[in-house]
Amino acid sequence: PEKKNINSKRIKIKKLSLSSELVDKSFKFVFISDVHIGSNHPSSLKKIVSKIIKLDPSFLIIGGDLIDSSSFKIEDLKEFKKLNKPIYFVTGNHEYYIKNSKKHLDDLDSVGIQILNNESLKINGINLIGISDNISDKSKISNFEKLFQKDLFNLLIVHKPSIWEKVSAKANLMLSGHTHNGQIFPFNFIVKLKFPHIYGLYQRMNNYLYVSSGSATWGPKIRLGSNNEIVQIKLKSLTPTIAGKIFAKKKGTTGTSLSVSIIEI
Repeated sequence: PEKKNINSKRIKIKKLSLSSELVDKSFKFVFISDVHIGSNHPSSLKKIVSKIIKLDPSFLIIGGDLIDSSSFKIEDLKEFKKLNKPIYFVTGNHEYYIKNSKKHLDDLDSVGIQILNNESLKINGINLIGISDNISDKSKISNFEKLFQKDLFNLLIVHKPSIWEKVSAKANLMLSGHTHNGQIFPFNFIVKLKFPHIYGLYQRMNNYLYVSSGSATWGPKIRLGSNNEIVQIKLKSLTPTIAGKIFAKKKGTTGTSLSVSIIEI
């Protein structure tokens, strides 16, 4: 029935605001994941991209499962060219299920998408780390450890949220997708058994994990008890207090102190 499908077409904007002593200059960026172009028609990108353009981010991060069908053509992603902003991407599991996977991934560059394949780069004064999905959790953690930089704000992008407990002491903010927040009630309970961090914001010490419900559906074009979303994240510079510096020195931490506010539109 059409009524059931309405929620699968809506896209909510989730806005997070985080302040940290490790951020030199405030800026905002957008995070999307699980768009599933292939099983979802390329036209679905028009709505997503137009909403991102209105948010006017410094850059866009895509957290995997962007494409998921062997019928996919690179032209299906041409909408991203309208952004005219840097786009960074990590693979999800679905990128490896399709034929000619390597060629499709190599072609992403032609629509302005840069893959972070177990790599990091410094952007806006932070350390952006991208981990690929086609390796074991142990390798993901090992790659993160190598790419982590102590004196910078470390933003980690990894498709599945499964390594959070192992990296939470060092990853100031980790962004993941994959779970779709179960997509259809009551499957969220089943998904939560495998991925306890199924959706939303999680905190450990002064560091955070955000797991997105994804920007589109996978399989049935139905959302029940979950939403498609685009996540805007504002990273703000926070002046460290003397007490905070002393505490950080005693604890051997980076001195990150994150304040968080969440707005849904």
